[in-house]
Amino acid sequence: MGDVLAGFHAAWEFESDSVLIRFERGIRTPKLLQALGERRIPHEAIAAVTLTPGKRGTVVLHAVPRPGADPLMEAAAGQLKDGCDPYRLVLPAERETLAEYYADELRAQITKDDCGPPDRYLVAPPETPLQFKAYDGKASFDGKSVAFRWFWTGASSAKWKAGDQSFLVTDLSGVEWRSPEVFEGHLRLLRRETPLAQPAQADQDPAAVVFGLGYGPVHESLPFAASVLAAVRASGPALTPGMTPGTVPGAATVTRRDPADIAERIRHLGELHQAGLLTDEEFTTKKAELLAEL
Repeated sequence: MGDVLAGFHAAWEFESDSVLIRFERGIRTPKLLQALGERRIPHEAIAAVTLTPGKRGTVVLHAVPRPGADPLMEAAAGQLKDGCDPYRLVLPAERETLAEYYADELRAQITKDDCGPPDRYLVAPPETPLQFKAYDGKASFDGKSVAFRWFWTGASSAKWKAGDQSFLVTDLSGVEWRSPEVFEGHLRLLRRETPLAQPAQADQDPAAVVFGLGYGPVHESLPFAASVLAAVRASGPALTPGMTPGTVPGAATVTRRDPADIAERIRHLGELHQAGLLTDEEFTTKKAELLAEL
């Protein structure tokens, strides 16, 4: 094809074997899309194409990715808001006829037999090296290993006792990303061989960093998680049969925590509450849950 369809925040260039998506860098463009810059989506990575009415006189062209085709979307695990979805192109409603034409052209390139999970990632992950600041430490990734360096102002006593951490991607089985836009957001590395009694809480796990107000934002932590996930998959099989993201073989649940750590988490809750990110009811409920763990 080779034509370009421009919408709000992005433009799609239709090529013979892929769609090249270029994201704008304007202040109104979501930071995640700005961080991605551009992405090439092979036709074989697309499961379906839809065109639906949007908000306030717009239409939305959506290329639905195949499960397991894109490390970014696999790491996101359905947690992205619509406005940050890199597979959605929002256009003025008067361009609906043109959008329908391109939707049909793209549908014609999709092979129905290729809708299941592929045996490899078909979309390239963000480039390395990468790094970001979490609430309790700094995470960095050079393509071969992930390093966590703890902050004395945020890290739990358990993490200080364990010391700064470094993990080879060959020792990992996957990545668990929980959006910083929800309570107790975090990035956890899932290890192939996990010591017994690994803490279930991310703030107690030396293989995880926790997010917080202004720490671990989506546009930094999600590309990081996707890059690590892609490296893990390239190094060997990821999660073993029967495992799901967020479960770690051999892990034991810890129900009691250090009172100092509980106090720190409550303080963090208070920050979220004051910033308007938690309602009075949510703050009261979560505080009670933490106190119950003493």
